[in-house]
Amino acid sequence: MIKVRRRGRCDYLPALEEMRRYTDTRGPDSDDQIWLLEHPPVYTLGLGASPEHILRETPIPIVPTDRGGQVTYHGPGQLVVYLLLDLTSRGLKVRELVRRTEQAIINLLCMDCGIEAQRWAGAPGVYVENAKVAALGFRIRRGCCYHGLALNVDMVDLSPYQHINPCGFRGLKVTDLKTFGVHDDVQTVGERLLPRLLAQFEIAEVTPLAATVGR
Repeated sequence: MIKVRRRGRCDYLPALEEMRRYTDTRGPDSDDQIWLLEHPPVYTLGLGASPEHILRETPIPIVPTDRGGQVTYHGPGQLVVYLLLDLTSRGLKVRELVRRTEQAIINLLCMDCGIEAQRWAGAPGVYVENAKVAALGFRIRRGCCYHGLALNVDMVDLSPYQHINPCGFRGLKVTDLKTFGVHDDVQTVGERLLPRLLAQFEIAEVTPLAATVGR
């Protein structure tokens, strides 16, 4: 059983705090959850983030966080999916968690959108024509994961990526689905990605859960 929360647009810090709180207090009978949402503009720094990858100051807030990886950007037009899964009960290791999450995105792009997508060795995420379209980052605590993926749908403004080295890679190009002719909005893409994720994690039963994190 898994519960799905469709949260709309919500600030990053309250969502992060709630993910941590849920993970720290969940027991063996607690439901796994998937959250679908967007964030207002924010840069987030992973545990391995180096300040040198922030190239210049901007009005966009910078938030240190506890996921893996370097610096990334969240903003309007980007689908964020947080996976709160009990990895121990599902028999999953971190590498398999990442692989299955990437594969769900690749399947969505290839099969639903007609876009050829791929992985890059040593650089978690999903790429289209040498540009990154989806980033991944997780935190594992007490055998459970939180954080997840960010898929650029229709970013409106990709310029914030020019002020950082995305995911710690200098000169890395970043794109979105609209660039490749996909005109669905974030909510629609989220609903199309959801069954791809459920299939990868072999989840059959889904229960909707009301949102509690506000804008």
